[in-house]
Amino acid sequence: MKKSTFLILCLEGAVLSFNVAACAALIPSISRDFLVEQFAAGRIIWLYMIPYGVAALAYGPLVRLIDAKKVELVCFFLFSLANLLAGLSRGIQSLYIARFLMGVFGASVIPLILILIAKHAAQERRGRMVGVFFGATFIASLLGLFLSGLLSWRLIFLIPAIAGFILWVFMCLALPSFKEDKGAVKVNYLAALKDRVVLSIFTYIFFISLIYHGIQQWLGVYFSVQIGLGQFFISMLITLTSLSGVFGEVIGGHFADSLGRFKTIEFGIIMMIVSALLLIIKLPVIILALVMIVWGLGWTFNHAGLSTSLTDLPREFVNEAASLNSGVRFIAGGLGAVIAGTLMRRGFVFGFSFFAVFLIILAISARRILLIK
Repeated sequence: MKKSTFLILCLEGAVLSFNVAACAALIPSISRDFLVEQFAAGRIIWLYMIPYGVAALAYGPLVRLIDAKKVELVCFFLFSLANLLAGLSRGIQSLYIARFLMGVFGASVIPLILILIAKHAAQERRGRMVGVFFGATFIASLLGLFLSGLLSWRLIFLIPAIAGFILWVFMCLALPSFKEDKGAVKVNYLAALKDRVVLSIFTYIFFISLIYHGIQQWLGVYFSVQIGLGQFFISMLITLTSLSGVFGEVIGGHFADSLGRFKTIEFGIIMMIVSALLLIIKLPVIILALVMIVWGLGWTFNHAGLSTSLTDLPREFVNEAASLNSGVRFIAGGLGAVIAGTLMRRGFVFGFSFFAVFLIILAISARRILLIK
């Protein structure tokens, strides 16, 4: 893969990720602007994540039939247009629709990059490339979160819309064709999931994603309702999860190559458990900042270890695994956000305690789930 191609794909991932994390911080502002309760405004989270997860399942098989460049050009243009519609929305219902469309069309990006790394990069370099790509997405997420504390929430959608349209022009001119396979669309998800290793990885991904997003997507509401913070401090605290995530993805990618995939995953889940337990306690803002850093590192260590493991799977499962990675993560994350919304209404201590116990059970079971001897 040429460096210029990899750069374009990293920029595409950055545009995709700019407002993903910021939306959790923007819920209080959107709630005030549209005069709806915060838990109603919070639907913009799972209305993006679940359609994203379902749509992602189509893209891996689809690029066997259609040149991935053509797929990306169509999807990325429509994703940018959906961001524009979100930024210009005049009611919560139109914002819901825009977020749904963002999920459907944005889901194409991650499967493509994982397929290309798996097919065109040496095994010993895959972890670093995965780390750099997701590091770029976390930098963009960090920037979006930081700006969400300073700018109108509408601009957090309009910025990636404009950047997306500009990048789309460069994609048309410089992105090479990725067409390799010929024939009809092949959907081999059942065949892939019959492989014990594939099934084990995605079982773990489902549970860790459900837990992570169950906590992450309601942090903005927690900081607003429980701690009483304003938009700036809410955004800055959640920004720390992305700031630590930038380093966590790159370091985690190196650890996945040097220490092993599972060791990296183990370090990550331990940090997540510590963070979740500390959130049960009402802490000063300075301590919460440290908790957010550890939380971000824990998630990204998990992410880097698991994503690198996917590139090691047999080549016949690469397309399915790449789509399943996004599909399972976002469907599980959306379900986690829905479940957490119900739990957090009963109390944030109750909700965080539920997910902390869930994390501990997952950590104890990780070796068995991932078939590690």
